[in-house]
Amino acid sequence: MNPFIDNILTDSCQRRVNYLRISVTDRCNLRCRYCAPLIPKQIRKNELLTFEEMYRVVETAVACGITKVRLTGGEPLCRRGVIDFIRRLRDLPELTDISMTSNGTMVAAHAARLKEAGLNRINISLDTLDRDKFRWLTGADRFSEVWEGIEAASESGFDPVKINTVVMKGFNDDEIEQMAGLAVRFPFHVRFIEYMPIGIDPSDARSSFLPVSEVEAKIRRLGKLTPVSGPAASGPAVQYRIGEGKGEVGLIGSMSSHFCSSCNRLRLTATGYLRPCLLSDDQVNVIKPIRRGITDSEIKALILETLSKKGKEHLLSFTGGPSLQSCMGSIGG
Repeated sequence: MNPFIDNILTDSCQRRVNYLRISVTDRCNLRCRYCAPLIPKQIRKNELLTFEEMYRVVETAVACGITKVRLTGGEPLCRRGVIDFIRRLRDLPELTDISMTSNGTMVAAHAARLKEAGLNRINISLDTLDRDKFRWLTGADRFSEVWEGIEAASESGFDPVKINTVVMKGFNDDEIEQMAGLAVRFPFHVRFIEYMPIGIDPSDARSSFLPVSEVEAKIRRLGKLTPVSGPAASGPAVQYRIGEGKGEVGLIGSMSSHFCSSCNRLRLTATGYLRPCLLSDDQVNVIKPIRRGITDSEIKALILETLSKKGKEHLLSFTGGPSLQSCMGSIGG
């Protein structure tokens, strides 16, 4: 099978791949326990892809059939020049959607400029509405800044603003109804994501796992759940509207309900590796070949090599199977 036909990328499972997630930096101004559980290795600047190198990969990927890009980190706004990079991506006519995942702490200061630069959508991570719990989880007393970022994103015209909440049993499972209530009061999309054992022993992580079926049961106490058929940008979330709520809630069952059969993603890490899956350590080095002066055709070949490594489904579990050695913060979430 030829994986590149008429600007459409397909893998061996006949899935169309049109979405590239780019970690623009390994740095972050928070130290979330599930994202970066260890003291991070200080990666030197020359070990990171430059924006020019990232652009070469994106430009080639777009020529192959990628139509959507999401910028992640670390915290993408920690890297100087990211807004100018968004402006440059905006000039690629085949790229129809540019989005960002942020921890929210710096969004208030940059929301208007991000919108003007061409960012289409923004997701802000927020796992608790309790200031003390936020400080414990992230290592910083910056809850107010995150909420200000959510408000600023909404005021700047990002619609909807998505809030990503990783559900952890014994930590924030008592806040599920309160978090979901944001989607009743505001036009936000609150997405509940199952806890994943990334960078830690799966058996150690099992006690923190709560399946989205139990999350859904808690949300149903708020009112009738009406399924919503979301656009392609909705990704793996199963979406609902609560009663006459202004927004939506989404459930992402990364562990209990694999959505691998419809996965359309590749990933590019800040250190210059293409990865076929968030939940796999398989990767292809692009930074060294690019710095050796390879052609765009050879970059395309590396993209197709990465595509060939994309498995039918991820094998990560809390009991048995492989463990994932990389931390979330180094992959790009």
